[in-house]
Amino acid sequence: MKESNSGAQPQRRRHSFLAEMAASYDLKSTRISQLLSIYICLVYLSTLRGVKGIGVNWGTAASHPLPPHKVVELLKANNVAKVKVFDADPQVLQSLSGSNIRVTVGIPSSMLRSLNSSLKAAESWVHDNLTRFVSDRASRVLIEYVALGDELFLQSSGEQFYPFVVGAAVNIQRALSKANLAERVKVVAPCSFSAFVSESGLPSKAGFRLDINRTMIELLTYLNKHQSPFFVTLSPFQSYHENKNVSLDFALFREKAHARNDGHKSYKNSFDLGYDMVASALSNAGFPQISIIISQIGWPTDGALDATSSRAQEFMKGLTDHLRSESAKSSKRQDLPTEIYIFSLLDEDKRNTQTGGFERHWGVFTFDGQAKYQMDLGQGLRKLANAQDVEYLSTKWCVVNNNKDLSNATARAMEACSTADCTAISPGGSCYNLSWPGNISYAFNAYYQQHDQNVKSCDFAGLGLITTVDPSEATCRW
Repeated sequence: MKESNSGAQPQRRRHSFLAEMAASYDLKSTRISQLLSIYICLVYLSTLRGVKGIGVNWGTAASHPLPPHKVVELLKANNVAKVKVFDADPQVLQSLSGSNIRVTVGIPSSMLRSLNSSLKAAESWVHDNLTRFVSDRASRVLIEYVALGDELFLQSSGEQFYPFVVGAAVNIQRALSKANLAERVKVVAPCSFSAFVSESGLPSKAGFRLDINRTMIELLTYLNKHQSPFFVTLSPFQSYHENKNVSLDFALFREKAHARNDGHKSYKNSFDLGYDMVASALSNAGFPQISIIISQIGWPTDGALDATSSRAQEFMKGLTDHLRSESAKSSKRQDLPTEIYIFSLLDEDKRNTQTGGFERHWGVFTFDGQAKYQMDLGQGLRKLANAQDVEYLSTKWCVVNNNKDLSNATARAMEACSTADCTAISPGGSCYNLSWPGNISYAFNAYYQQHDQNVKSCDFAGLGLITTVDPSEATCRW
């Protein structure tokens, strides 16, 4: 990690209704401390009535990712028992060896075509990415699931990936059997919420989009045969952000939210409504027995209106409190998702922003492992622990040189933002109120920090100036 404690601030800080619903005491005895931590974690998990585990998504789409061993230290310090990663990066898996953290390993969507067409390719993937980590040695990685693709069935992705998911699942399953891993590892396929529709606007009438219905039935048949769970994304934030019919109260579990009714069932929050829509679609398709795992759920902290740390904390508290309550019981299934994975552990300044600048700010922690707000990830009543001993660059920033002709400054800033993360100055972002040329300076600095404070990266045809004075103001952190 090569950013300064202050100079890295730009990256640290920036970073029909249903149809569109589409993150202590210093004990003297180490043994006592360990036992108490285990006890606290068990008590916490037992209070989440139907939920058997809470985990986090660990993405690595960052220009300055926290070293894997530091991330694992962060997970362990906060008693996180489960983690979902989006590929099979050997450094990431090696860092999880011996951690006792249960892992879901991802296969990128781009690989599904080849895995669908070639059993040999599937066997090679299993051999190269699982076999050497899943052994009986004490240092083995506890891999539970192999997740095929990410957010499959997104309408925006068209037919790029989903026609190959079932064939890829079958071949990976055969490869797992050949490697004697089928009893340990299950194959799943994370599904986007946009796969579900309800013409009546009611959860009880939910089903799958017509263009993917056949594939979904084939996938569910496969999952049911192998007793694998159904992974699905729920995003109350995006439901609120994209749909005027969804209120902030409804998204944030507030008591004053206006209820929505479906027969005898009354919905007072987006989570229950979205979850019942998924449950109903599975039941209506003939698969009510398949367990549901929420593979992604969270609230971003920047890059859009109401994407703030305070809102994220309110959502997370509302979610965990709700999961402890009796009212969380689904009218359709009388149980809760078997597991939920918070999206996400860390901010990622290289994530695609097609759906909005908030995509880079889902982290409970900043990119360098500093908690943005408080929530219970399994650590009991203690505050979230931050990453320790992170290495940074020096405390320097790049700003506009006001003594120069700034007539071309805006064009230069736009060039900088084409590669650097400028989402904090987008509408609703934490730095949106910066006046000109402050927003130009922000763009220059974002580019400068992304390029490790290289002197040339603050040139901008002579318009840039390196300073040791922190330009941050109020909630706009550089």
